[in-house]
Amino acid sequence: MPKFSAGVLLYRTVEGTVEVLIGHPGGPFWARKDDGAWSIPKGEYESGEDPWAAAQREFAEELGCGVPDGPRIAFEPVKQSSAKVLTVFAVGADLDVTDAHSNTFTLEWPKGSGRLQEFPEVDRVAWFPVAQARRKLLKGQVTLLDLLMTHLPGLGEGDAGQPG
Repeated sequence: MPKFSAGVLLYRTVEGTVEVLIGHPGGPFWARKDDGAWSIPKGEYESGEDPWAAAQREFAEELGCGVPDGPRIAFEPVKQSSAKVLTVFAVGADLDVTDAHSNTFTLEWPKGSGRLQEFPEVDRVAWFPVAQARRKLLKGQVTLLDLLMTHLPGLGEGDAGQPG
């Protein structure tokens, strides 16, 4: 039985360039990784649960706020290499992420030490032009950017500059 995951790909347009909001995973395993490590806000849900409701819940857990109102595009589910089925909703809206904060998880760290430490699920979030997000995102999520851009004809991906 496959696992199911749902998420929100928040996007905005700044001077004709599409930017997306993505997050960097927290914890010691990801601390020194950047390119290829970021993710859209997402998480698992149970079979029979509404994917949109799950995507909104996961967004709130990882950013500390609700999904802003805006036009919503429901992408067809994408099967990832892990066999997980990912359902993503692109939402066109701006969001100030200055005060974004994530829920936390507990992990024995260092491994084998017997010491439990708490880490944020997402340690930072940022807006990136699509061109730069292609490098930042986990490999299995880059296709989401392609899907988004097919729904936004005439808009550019931007250059590989700094996050906005």
